[in-house]
Order: sequence, then C-alpha cells, then structure tokens
Amino acid sequence: MVKITFPDNNVREFPKGINGIDIAKSLSNSLAKEIVAIEVNGETWDATRPINENATIKLFKFQDEEGKHAFWHSSAHIMAEAIEFFYPGVKLAIGPTIDNGFYYDIDLPEGKSISDNDFPKIEKKMLELARQKNQFIRTEKSKTDALSYFKEKDDEYKIELISELEDGTITFYEQGNFTDLCRGPHLPNTSLVKAIKLLKIAGAYWRGDENRKQLTRVYGISFPKQKLLEEYLLLLEEAKKRDHRKIGKELELFTFSKRVGQGLPLWLPKGAMLRERLENFLKKVQKEHGYEPVITPHIGQKELYVTSGHYAKYGEDSFQPIQTPNEGEEFLLKPMNCPHHCEIYKSKPHSYKDLPIRYAEFGTVYRYEQSGELHGLTRVRSFTQDDAHIFCRPDQLKEEFLKVIDIVLYIFKTLDFENFETQISLRDQDDHSKYIGSDDNWEKAESAILEAVKEKGMNAEIEYGEAAFYGPKLDFIVKDAIGRKWQLGTIQVDYNLPERFELEYVGSDDKKHRPVMIHRAPFGSMERFVAVLIEHTAGKFPLWLTPEQAVILPISEKYNDYAKKVSNILNNYD
Repeated sequence: MVKITFPDNNVREFPKGINGIDIAKSLSNSLAKEIVAIEVNGETWDATRPINENATIKLFKFQDEEGKHAFWHSSAHIMAEAIEFFYPGVKLAIGPTIDNGFYYDIDLPEGKSISDNDFPKIEKKMLELARQKNQFIRTEKSKTDALSYFKEKDDEYKIELISELEDGTITFYEQGNFTDLCRGPHLPNTSLVKAIKLLKIAGAYWRGDENRKQLTRVYGISFPKQKLLEEYLLLLEEAKKRDHRKIGKELELFTFSKRVGQGLPLWLPKGAMLRERLENFLKKVQKEHGYEPVITPHIGQKELYVTSGHYAKYGEDSFQPIQTPNEGEEFLLKPMNCPHHCEIYKSKPHSYKDLPIRYAEFGTVYRYEQSGELHGLTRVRSFTQDDAHIFCRPDQLKEEFLKVIDIVLYIFKTLDFENFETQISLRDQDDHSKYIGSDDNWEKAESAILEAVKEKGMNAEIEYGEAAFYGPKLDFIVKDAIGRKWQLGTIQVDYNLPERFELEYVGSDDKKHRPVMIHRAPFGSMERFVAVLIEHTAGKFPLWLTPEQAVILPISEKYNDYAKKVSNILNNYD
C-alpha cells in the first residue's frame, strides 16, 4: 500500500501502483473523466503513471496551467503524427507548449512545403487520430537505444538532443503509429482532444541560432470542447482589433523605419505626448516617495559590465563593443542602468544616516534581439526603463520593499490594471551555477522578498529557477480587458552588485558596511507598458493620458482669433 496525501492534507491508502485516474475515480467518476495530469511530490506526471511510493498529489484538469500544458503537449504529438502522415520523411525537431497552445518545428523533405491551405486536411487528420483513443505510452530508454532509434530515422535533431542527455533520464512517448523523444507529461489518451485549430506558420532557426538551418514552425491550439475553441477564436478576433501595432498606426503614436533599424521605435508627436504624461505621472509619485533623479549616458566602458557580471552573462548575445578610433577603448551600448547607478552611489562617501538613497532614471537601454523575435513595442532592441535603484541598510530592506510594492499597486489602480497576479522568482534549488553571489546573500535576499509579500497579504506564486542571475525578484503579471496576461512591473533584491562594485557606507559603529540594493521598474519599460495599455484600452485612454484632449471648433471665421487664444491657454496649462 502507498499513502497518498491530498491538497487538503487528507491522507488515504491505496494499492501500490495506483495512478491518478484511479485515484480520481475513488473520489468521483465524473472527476476522473476530467483529469488530464497529476502532480506527484512536486513533479507533474501522466495521470496514468503508476505511483509506487508514498506521495503528495494534486489532480489537474484542463483549466489548470499544468493541465493545459499536458493537453497541448499531447496535441503537439498528434499534430506531428498527422504531419508525418502527409509528409513522409519529415524530420521533427521540438514541439513544446506555449502560453496559448503549442507548436512543432519541422524540417520538410526536399521540395515539400506547407501553407495555411494545408491546415484543414491536417486538422481533419488530427481529429481522426484523436478519436482513435490511443493511449500515450511512456517508456524509459537507454541512451544507446534512443540514439539507435533516431539514427535509423536519420533525424539529426533528435540525435543532437539525445547526445546532450544523461543516461537514465531519457523517455519516449508512443501513441498510435507515432513515437517521439519526450519527457512528458501527456494525456491519458488522445480522445480527450475534441477541438483543434492550426493558427499560423513561421520560420524558426534550429535552437534559435541564426547560423543554423531554418525550420518550419507550425502553431496550433486545442480544447476538450468545441465551445472553448469558438470562444478562443472570438478572443483572437478581439485581440486583432486591439493590436497595439494597428492602433498605434491609426492614432499616430509610433512608427518604425527600416532605414533607422529593426526594433528601434520612433515616437511620433502624439505618442511622445502620451509617453511624457506617463513619465510625469511616475516622476510625481517618485518625488513624493523620496526618489532623486539621475541621468546616465547611453554607453559605458566594457569593463563596467565585466565588473557587474552582465558581460559574462550576456556579452555574446548583446550588441558587440564599440571601438574608439585611437585610444583602443571598448564601449558597449548600455544594456541596463544599474551599473551606472552603482557608480553614482560610489562617487561620494555615505553614512548610515544617508540611507536609503533612491536614484530614479528613465534610462534608455539597448539589447540585441533576433529579427524574428521582434514584435511591435513589446519586443524591441531599444527601450526606456522607468528604472530606479534603492541603496539601503539591511534593516531597512523590508520596509523599502513594501514601499515599492505600494507604488506599483498605486500605478496599477490609477491605470485600471486591478486584475493582476504576482510571482516570486527564486534560484534554481539544484543548480546554482547560473547565478552570481554567495549562498548567504541569496538566502537573505529571498527571505526579504518572501517576508514582504507575506506581510502584504499577497498570494504570490513561487517559481524556482526564474530569478535574475544576480538576485530574486517579485514580478507583477496583469490581466488586460480580454483576459490576456502581461508581465509588467518587477522588484528585485540584490546583495551581489554592491559586493562587486565594493559599495560602502559607514555604520553607527564607525565601520564600513555593504548596502543592499533594490532594483525596481513599475512599468517595466515605457515601450512595453504603452503597448499593453493600448491593447487594454483599445486605444481609448483615460482623458488625462489622451494625446488630443480637446478640439476647439469656431462656428465662424470671425471667432478664429478667440479660438487661438483659448487654444494657447489650454496648450500652456500644466
């Protein structure tokens, strides 16, 4: 027998080898029909996988995030099976889930192509395969056997993936006539998939490397009910109407120029007015909370980012250094503002009585994104962060963190983003190699965030492995008017940059101490925030943000001079 602990801490005994479906049946037959996956001791499994030891479990339906993941992952396999049917010899790369649906990257045989016109026949075949009620069968494979299987299929993509895996960690999944390398989890069987829609095709470089082969990426989505698909398609239509690229063009807010460069937005007068009002709004809030404005250059010496650790982490994927003509100096386009703010702090000595010090800047930064990843204002190569860095004593950390939360909540309320979630991003518990700084500093930083969030009564999700490389963070994910989620504001605690830049203050004991640093950006970036605001409001901004707030229309030419006087008064009114 095995002891199974349920989410309400109720414990029941079941025969060894019981699975999630049978556990659900013991509760309710109707519940069992809805279960798509199970969490066993913190790991998501197939609902049909045997449980051979005591476990704490959660049962997942489609509406759960984990349930959607299993559902859409399984649908990607069904799509791959259908594509193999129509395109013999196709090579399958990867087929993960995404926020809304799934995709599969495929390498079509020479001379073959796939287009939107092929979607109906593929969808029809997918539904035919789904109705066969084939089970998703999980088998563990040795590395030798796994390589042998895909060498026989001449699939270099799977061979490359397997070569990087450790023996004893490799699993295959089989449904019907289809077998794939996969860690799962998957649905109990294919018949749970009742509605399917293929959405689009795009090009994608293998493993995101533009120097490698470009594959065909096929996107799709699926649901357990046709009604859910119909509702989703209506949502897509509404999203198209709210697309910030479309509305931004119609309202003359921003534009892009191939001659200027991809991913480099140009703000038009009306967009600049909108952005300026947002900036002034936040500047006023920051002034009330004791922030001091600073301004830093758009470039910095390479050594600055070597010191901060950013160059080692992101250097190869960033814009490359700029060489000076004669002196042999190397500069980088500024990828972030924090190293500059550290140097401002370091420009003079500080006493414990001076802290906290709060520097704020609307600082423009530059980060290289592949051209295929660029998207309107939400994914650009140049963006302005509403950045601020707080330097405080350890005993001030929680209070300062709570004050920043208050600022974020005030901004969201003012701009009608009252439907949001929070996520605490912590280090990967098993792999610390991705992060800089001592374990002690990380533990203190993580504890500070957890305590502040608890004190605020916020129900935050905890995600391990999602922290920034220099510190843990609290992210705010807002839901817009049609229910889509957007990650906006972020607050990070950092013990590491003060260490790397040797920042100090003199304590009450007349000894030197390290300050703690808080990074915060309530908007995230002006570009992304404006994009989300456009889509949230469908371009119908609050009056105080609207670029054109009033129109003066004289009823006769003889009133033109007076109309101009009124116009001047309004234009000069602050």
